[in-house]
Amino acid sequence: MYILDNVWKRFRVLPSAWLLFLQFLILLLSLFAHHNMPYKVITWMVGVLVLLLIAKVIRQAPMLSVLGLSFVYAALFFSFFILLGVRHPLILVMSHACEAAAYFSAAYGLLRYMFHDRYLTKDELFAAAAVFTLIAWGFAFLYSICQILIPQSFQNPNAVGLQSWLDLLFLSFSLQSATGLSDLIPISPEARVIAMLQMFCGVMYLALIVSRLIALQYIRHLPHHHHDDSAE
Repeated sequence: MYILDNVWKRFRVLPSAWLLFLQFLILLLSLFAHHNMPYKVITWMVGVLVLLLIAKVIRQAPMLSVLGLSFVYAALFFSFFILLGVRHPLILVMSHACEAAAYFSAAYGLLRYMFHDRYLTKDELFAAAAVFTLIAWGFAFLYSICQILIPQSFQNPNAVGLQSWLDLLFLSFSLQSATGLSDLIPISPEARVIAMLQMFCGVMYLALIVSRLIALQYIRHLPHHHHDDSAE
């Protein structure tokens, strides 16, 4: 009981750190989940935890709470059918669309959280990293929708047909970080438009968050001067 209480307290203090940890855990599990049903189930369960954490983040932004929570619960509903083996294109598109919307809503909620005050906390540092991964995951879902609706949207010398989730996520991180290391190339106009939007979002986010963190660190170390306004 003491251990559970301790874990809950740490979760309440650093929810963004847990969100980031679970996303990286899904990334590691994806190495084994491709053809292994038990790992697929575990990955799905961790994904459920991520979506529940996202629901908590979305609740912090009242403007998006109802719409964002609808995306989360719809994503859980459709992803359950995918876990059962349903591969109908409409189910896949609906699931990935809801998950992309939920991830983008959570990224917006965390951005509001980071810009809410003038103090830099440890959880806000984790939130800065979590937003980056949330955006990357969201765009990976958009790429997946694109290749389902528009066949041959991507060119890959190592794979033909639908690209794996890991390849799409690798492309997403490559474009967002501006490293350009992926051998997967968007070739359809729709895929290239999504890629350009992600490049723009990635560059703007890095510029925005770096300037924000530097400003918060500067404010934190400013000397406190007390001025007597009545004397002026």
